Amino acid sequence: MPGSVLTADVLLNAYMNGVFPMAEDRDDPDLFWVNPERRGIFPLDAFHVPKSLRKVIRRAPFTVTVDRDFPRVMCECAKSQPDRPTTWINETILELYGELHERGFAHSIECWQGETLAGGLYGVSFAGAFCGESMFTRVTHASKVALVHLVARLKWGGYSLLDAQFLTDHLERFGAIEISRREYQSRLQEALLLQGDFYSLPSSLDGDGILQSITQTS
Repeated sequence: MPGSVLTADVLLNAYMNGVFPMAEDRDDPDLFWVNPERRGIFPLDAFHVPKSLRKVIRRAPFTVTVDRDFPRVMCECAKSQPDRPTTWINETILELYGELHERGFAHSIECWQGETLAGGLYGVSFAGAFCGESMFTRVTHASKVALVHLVARLKWGGYSLLDAQFLTDHLERFGAIEISRREYQSRLQEALLLQGDFYSLPSSLDGDGILQSITQTS
């Protein structure tokens, strides 16, 4: 969108209409709108936690927090990784999503080992929808644990839609599926009628409690 003025309000309205922005490269100042013909989502009632990851969740090797350091999570997601030499998160995205976070429309999940940020994820939240943007990991399993905690939080908070944007083999292992643009719009309209509470998950839940909140039906 060269030459256009993109504000946080325009960005949020785009998400509410099923559209999101990306950059060609982290160093490219311009953005373009994306409205995929095929959309990746996580059906919240069919989210799958692999057996090996269940053991990790119960062992609780990380301290999991919410919105403790949103800017840092975004910056970590913007960095190159061995399996992702470049990203779409440029300075404009960092600034605009930071504003959405300050206004309560974007959140992060962090996994810590002591004071070390081991992994995490962030996304945009509105009504009963959460649009996952990116995740990163510096310690094995950290981003996976963050995803499990996110799903537990969304189910507990009354959300109906977890948008993954694009389906990957990695996400498919956790139950992500691909749906048509028309089906996504239908699910999005249903989510817009809800009012999810991102902070309702009790902080006292242990690993078993997190897993139970995922496996229980809504």
